[in-house]
Amino acid sequence: MNIILLSGGSGKRLWPLSNEIRSKQFIKIFKTEDGYESMAQRVFRQIRKVDRDAKVTVATSKTQVSALHNQLGEDVGISVEPCRRDTFPAIALASAYLHDMQGVSCEEAVVVCPVDPYVEDDYFAALNRLGELARSGEANLVLMGIQPTYPSEKYGYIIPTDQGEVSRVDTFKEKPDEKTARDYISRGALWNGGVFAYKLGYLLNKAHELIDFTDYEDLYAKYDTLEKISFDYAVVEQESSIQVMRFAGEWKDLGTWNTLTEAMEDSVIGEAVMNDSCKNVHVINELDVPVLCMGLKDVVVSASSEGILVSDKEQSSYIKPYVDQIHQQVMFADKSWGSFQVVDIEEESMTVKVTLNPGHSMNYHSHERRDEVWTVISGKGRTIVDGMEQPVKAGDVVTMQAGCRHTIIADTELKVIEVQLGREISVHDKHKYEPEG
Repeated sequence: MNIILLSGGSGKRLWPLSNEIRSKQFIKIFKTEDGYESMAQRVFRQIRKVDRDAKVTVATSKTQVSALHNQLGEDVGISVEPCRRDTFPAIALASAYLHDMQGVSCEEAVVVCPVDPYVEDDYFAALNRLGELARSGEANLVLMGIQPTYPSEKYGYIIPTDQGEVSRVDTFKEKPDEKTARDYISRGALWNGGVFAYKLGYLLNKAHELIDFTDYEDLYAKYDTLEKISFDYAVVEQESSIQVMRFAGEWKDLGTWNTLTEAMEDSVIGEAVMNDSCKNVHVINELDVPVLCMGLKDVVVSASSEGILVSDKEQSSYIKPYVDQIHQQVMFADKSWGSFQVVDIEEESMTVKVTLNPGHSMNYHSHERRDEVWTVISGKGRTIVDGMEQPVKAGDVVTMQAGCRHTIIADTELKVIEVQLGREISVHDKHKYEPEG
């Protein structure tokens, strides 16, 4: 099975756990035997459980690449969008990546789905079936239609020609009001969850019809010139040879705090205490301070280095315009080598707690407008400063002047307090180099 997982968005509706880098699919809230996993980790694990040999490619932006490698490892293909151009260009680029970079035949089926639905194993068995339908060639495009559980105003609707498991599509309807949604459902309509399959050659032909390019590298090079257009508008609504396959299993879009907390096994993640009068309260606390809740009902409390949210669960769905008014530096992010958390910002300094995973290292780099001081607080590793390698352990301090090339390598898990000193501290002040020696 060839699967393209669409990974996008900043997930502002899940602030303060999500930010410009850490989208909702990377938040670890699902309980496992060893701790907690994110939506992306859960979906990737479920795919591997159903089809261990599945070729998985994630279509995403540059800002998410580090988080994907951090959580999914290196055993996943990544099609990187140079900039955001909506779903059709992203799927066209990922399809060209599969053909030109991964060697996937034009006759093979490709299944496209979001990276962050809350589903069970039967969903992935259905994805396999969807791919088989696309491979058979009876239709150019096969959609998965989700059996509605209520008259939602959040989704578009697919109206099939009959009530069969697999049907021709009669028409598509945009997101309706509740009354219209009820009418659609009475006509056998299904939710459009953005899940579909096609033969790779079909999509590449469509891409060449709409975009002037030769191959993957050419498409990547001119990506910023492409029209922003959705896959539904560019392909689905223009296609006459199209089928829909019904899916009646569990499927949830956990895009708000209200829906997310419904899927949480534990009512508390992190350090929190609730008294007996609290009812239907969920707390996710990533800070190193306790949260105390008393007498609350139907409330979500979320605390991270980005901020603190205390909200009625129903009202939490309307968070986005308020978060849009908040402008601050990203305070936490997963990286391919570990993670960082900003702990203090002053006018001419910033203090960051850095955690490096064993065997990983930062890029070899320099800064022109700031000095840095590293204090190792736990673990063992090595620093390379202007080509000189030295071992480091808890208690060691390393000082680097502006312009100095440096990196740190973790032999065990390594935690470092990094103090940045300068008048112009910026994420853009970074020059990368190839390792010396």
